[in-house]
Amino acid sequence: MTRGMIGLVLTAGAPPVGVEPFFLELVSGLEEVLAPAGGTVLLLVVRDLDAELATYARWAGEGAVDAVVVVNLVHDDVRPGRLAQLGLPAVLAGRYAGPAALSSVVSDNAGAIGAAMDLFRGLGHRRIGRVTGPAELLHTAERSAAMLACGQRLGLDVRIAEADYSAEAGVRAARRLLAEPGPPTALIFDNDVMAVAAEEDLVRSGVAVPARVSLLACDDSALCELAVPPMSALSIDVHEHGVTLGRAVLDGLRGDRPRVYPGPPIRIRRRGSTGAAPAGPVHGR
Repeated sequence: MTRGMIGLVLTAGAPPVGVEPFFLELVSGLEEVLAPAGGTVLLLVVRDLDAELATYARWAGEGAVDAVVVVNLVHDDVRPGRLAQLGLPAVLAGRYAGPAALSSVVSDNAGAIGAAMDLFRGLGHRRIGRVTGPAELLHTAERSAAMLACGQRLGLDVRIAEADYSAEAGVRAARRLLAEPGPPTALIFDNDVMAVAAEEDLVRSGVAVPARVSLLACDDSALCELAVPPMSALSIDVHEHGVTLGRAVLDGLRGDRPRVYPGPPIRIRRRGSTGAAPAGPVHGR
């Protein structure tokens, strides 16, 4: 490495770094691999996509970083192509089908959602809702497509409400879903922050969890373990995900050809927020 810096840029639209445990664990895993090679992560939060692209151009011009890791891939993402034009080595956290020849680390989001749907069906749930992250994110689309396909295959009623990963948006989306006629008896949240906030709101409002509605988060963290009742989760070892990204970065800097690295397996950790479908209506108000 020249300077030993690996860049990671988050936009202001991403979950706040101090609130979202995912990114803290991801950086920890990256640095576990990079540190022995003399590297570290340069984490920068910028206001929007234009500022992110300008950051990459500045880094490339100044030789400030050896490579970058790109997160939160979206449909028709311009960042991989721009990085290739700049000649800045990069590794993508997520599935990518564009023209740029870059390595990526890919998790089985569709398989994880399928496992969650199978779990809820086995517990007697027939109406299942999901509070998603922003629809433009590729992993959001992967999860949504998988959920709708599973719903059709298993004969389940699927409801989807979009949010933005924040606690407030998660609460609002959960309320919308549960206010619908014939509301879901189980809810899946695309991150732990939304899931735990919604659980607190439900319990405070007199809706028993899981007696009236079961909950499950797509990210596992200490927040899930500390929730009351503890939050079930689709658990991926985020630290190990960062380790894999770090290895992909070092492989690329050594001149290895770009390839797809499988992310860590995703497993269900069933805790107190998930139970059998209720016999009566969802609302306990």
